[in-house]
Amino acid sequence: MHNSSILDFVPSRQWDLTLIKGVLIHINPEALPQVYDKLFAACGSYLMVTEYYNPVPVAIPYRGHTDRLFKRDFAGEVMDRHPQLQLVDYGFVYHRDPNFPQDDITFFLMKKQ
Repeated sequence: MHNSSILDFVPSRQWDLTLIKGVLIHINPEALPQVYDKLFAACGSYLMVTEYYNPVPVAIPYRGHTDRLFKRDFAGEVMDRHPQLQLVDYGFVYHRDPNFPQDDITFFLMKKQ
């Protein structure tokens, strides 16, 4: 576990599964390429991105701020930046799911080739 900003994280190794959930939506869009590179560097086999999805980038008001929450195609951007990642599965988790409710999030599982 690392108790610091993802912007300061330097992967010391690769893990079989690298997971990010509910973090990218709060990263300044200008810093996303740096974070995508860190995720790719930490990924040994699989990368799972679980975030709010939107086909085009949008900023959503969040707790009285206009620049703290973003929706976009995070997985598509990661795969465009790192074409060695191939999409193997994706899905949506609905807030009214009777067994495992979440916050209307979309997940994408990619495999490193």
